[in-house]
Amino acid sequence: MVSAQLTQRGERGERTRARQRARDWAEIQERMLVPLYEAVYDRLEVGPATSVLGLGCRSGLALLLAAARGAEVAGLEPEAELRELAQDRSLRVLSDVYREIAPPRGAAHTLVTAFEHLSCTADPPALVRDAARLTTRGGHVALATWGPEERCESAAVLDVARRLADPRRSAPYAPFALSAPGALESLIDSAGLRPAGGGRVCCPYAYPDLDTALRGVMSTGVFDPAVEFSGERQVAKEITETLYPWVRTDGSVRMENVFRYVLAERVR
Repeated sequence: MVSAQLTQRGERGERTRARQRARDWAEIQERMLVPLYEAVYDRLEVGPATSVLGLGCRSGLALLLAAARGAEVAGLEPEAELRELAQDRSLRVLSDVYREIAPPRGAAHTLVTAFEHLSCTADPPALVRDAARLTTRGGHVALATWGPEERCESAAVLDVARRLADPRRSAPYAPFALSAPGALESLIDSAGLRPAGGGRVCCPYAYPDLDTALRGVMSTGVFDPAVEFSGERQVAKEITETLYPWVRTDGSVRMENVFRYVLAERVR
């Protein structure tokens, strides 16, 4: 009986932490990538004639921005807490089951985006193939990842996720794995898509104070394996230490980062 009660308390605690992290993402971290979203939408002239599908759309800010331009939007998000926040924003966001979105006779989206999901998924080629399948002929896929590591001041913070995770993991966190020249283009080619341009976008990570910065970066989910292996206290301690060089005299925190996006067209 005692063991069952402890298990239930642990599960409730995990759910509470998951909900808090999702709120931190929506309230703190999500806005950091707005320049990236807008750059893609401007480049493709997203508007009333566009049907956007966001893969790994999290709490849905990118979809809200597309909807504000008149686009029809939908999303897929595997994390229940983030999906619920997106649904609370009156967005059509379902679990990560592609058959829930794709109609029986083929794709129906003129733009499929992978803004955050690509650098976290265990199988990027499969994600890009799915994106291509869900895109109409003549439509576009937009992929995004971190820019060159030397242009991203958040690199040291992200390295905590690798250092404190279980070293026996078969696929350690590697946020810059797709940042090398040609990496995204190779994914596009293997999915049968045609390159259609791209660019780099400055996306500073800016926070009013150190505590908010810690909550923001931990809300990304990339530190979860490190928390599981090393404990939340240790992970938070080391993240805070890596943030100190970016604390300004007024107590705010700002890290300059560059993100890269590529566009691809489905031609068949």
